Amino acid sequence: MPHGVIALAAVTGAGVVAALAAWTSAVVIEQRSEQAVTSRLLDAGITWATPQADGLQLHLIGTAPNEAARFRAVNLAGTVIDAARVRDQLEVTPVKAIEAPKFSVEMLRNDDGIQLIGLLPTGDSADELLAEAKSLRSDGAISDMLETAAYPAPEGWDDAFAYGMEAVKRLPRSKVSVSAGRVKITAIATSAEEQRRLTNELNLARPEGLQVAIDISAPRPVLTPFTLRFVLDAQGARFDACSADTDRARARILAAGAAAGVPGRANCIVGLGVPTPSWAEAVSTAINAVKTLGAATVTFSDADVSLVAADTVSQSDFDRVVGELDSALPDVFSLTATLERKSTAALGPAEFTATLSPEGRVELRGRVTDELLRDAVASYAQARFGVGKVYSATRLDDDLPDGWPVRVLAGLEALGELAEGKLLVRADTVEVEGVTGSQIARGRISQVLSDKLGQGQTFKVAVRYDEDLDPLAALPTPQECAADVAAVLAKRKITFPPGSAEIDGQTAGIMDDLAEALEDCPAVRMEIAGYTDSQGSDSGNRALSQARADAVLLALQGRGITVDALKATGYGEADPIADNATEAGREANRRIEIRLLDQPQTAAAPADPAGSPAAAGEPAAAGQAGAAPDAAETAADDDDSPSLAPAEKTRRPLARPSRDG
Repeated sequence: MPHGVIALAAVTGAGVVAALAAWTSAVVIEQRSEQAVTSRLLDAGITWATPQADGLQLHLIGTAPNEAARFRAVNLAGTVIDAARVRDQLEVTPVKAIEAPKFSVEMLRNDDGIQLIGLLPTGDSADELLAEAKSLRSDGAISDMLETAAYPAPEGWDDAFAYGMEAVKRLPRSKVSVSAGRVKITAIATSAEEQRRLTNELNLARPEGLQVAIDISAPRPVLTPFTLRFVLDAQGARFDACSADTDRARARILAAGAAAGVPGRANCIVGLGVPTPSWAEAVSTAINAVKTLGAATVTFSDADVSLVAADTVSQSDFDRVVGELDSALPDVFSLTATLERKSTAALGPAEFTATLSPEGRVELRGRVTDELLRDAVASYAQARFGVGKVYSATRLDDDLPDGWPVRVLAGLEALGELAEGKLLVRADTVEVEGVTGSQIARGRISQVLSDKLGQGQTFKVAVRYDEDLDPLAALPTPQECAADVAAVLAKRKITFPPGSAEIDGQTAGIMDDLAEALEDCPAVRMEIAGYTDSQGSDSGNRALSQARADAVLLALQGRGITVDALKATGYGEADPIADNATEAGREANRRIEIRLLDQPQTAAAPADPAGSPAAAGEPAAAGQAGAAPDAAETAADDDDSPSLAPAEKTRRPLARPSRDG
């Protein structure tokens, strides 16, 4: 064999052996590197990184929980093998955004003080709440457990927070829970009338879009006497008065009334003072007896029960039903039953009448026993209806039946519950009819008559509720209040001397008209917004507009207007409604607007450059009026401390007129 071939074979074999040795060495190095690094990482508690060798290079593959863990794994691998051989292919778990906390606050107010608990966003909320609490409790009985977090207020928080503070201000015994977009109010009123008024005011003040839960409870009234009166006659079945001791008892009584023909859902007061727990059982039994008779009236006054059957009921039916009723009533009740007889008297019976006009004037006519009773009746009527509103034309009759003075005075007391009506007093009956603005007046009249006349006495109550006479139901809506204000400001503008916040004395008359428009709107939340033109500095214009808005607020307060629901804000040159490049435009932009808070506003119509704002169309908000022209805003640039007092002398509220006429 030639030497060249042998040499070539030797070289080739050596190369193969060398390559095999190199490959074997590389595999050994890779395995040992992986094993060494894996062991080191596991010793350190790192299970999420996997070493993979590729020749002399070692790749770390996996997902680290954070950047610090990634650097630690790479550094640990570099302590086992040469750090230059380590290749970092680790990923890092994305950092989760820190969620903003759920902001909420609970405001608890009672006679002992005010407690504020919750977490508020960064801003002025905590300071505003504490300031409001201090204004409500001058004695400093405030428990501040508020905390703040450096996060912006979530959507709906500002409206909810402002409404919650307003609710706490109106409710002296309450718990108000506020969260973003939702307010829950739990409160206690002193009476059913206050409960209704507060609920109405809070509903009127509720911002649009805010979820509000209102639960205002009132203590059950003490009913003395505990009265119920059920009537079935030609006009149908009805409750003249209804009282129950529990909700369950009320449901049972109303069910008995419905079975006897009472239409709709009658009003029945749940109160304290029931003479016996078996009240509902006794009343239901008596109502069934009236239904059986077909024409009768049953009156409960505590434990005294009076049943009066109409003259159309036969004597046999009357005896049978009365006997069954007397046996069925619980022992505590005392029953007096009367069957009316048809009158055969030729002469008219003795009468006393009183007529109450819509203007509050009372005319007294008919018979009284003596001068003493005549004077007593006139004096009582004057005390009840007002001196100067009573006309007395009574005559003396000493042959009147016993108890006549009590019947007359009880009738006048019942008449005082009406806005307009008539009273008829006879020996056999007392009749009261008329119109009232109170839903509980009929029950109150029945209560008075049953208490004063005594057991077994007949009386009739024909009272109609008129919503137009209800002072709460007759309150204008926020939109009606806004329309009244707009009508006033559309006629005349509120003006100020240049650079001053003192209301011009020549335009002070408009404040009287505004006060008259706002007199019946104490719970409507409105904003008095002051605006200037673009002349002068931003800070000076804002200060001047704020001072002018405050002056209007003070002027309204001086005229006896409740300003708790009014807010004065200065906006400076913001929201122009006309071009500030012209004098007419600047005149239009210098204005006072009064608008509803938390209500959607109509877009402002552009002002006519050639005319006054009144020529530009209707105002954008509830109403607007311009400030004085010329150099008002230029002067504000030179003086950022405008006068705050209204020019005219502040007028204090007048005393409520008496009912004297």
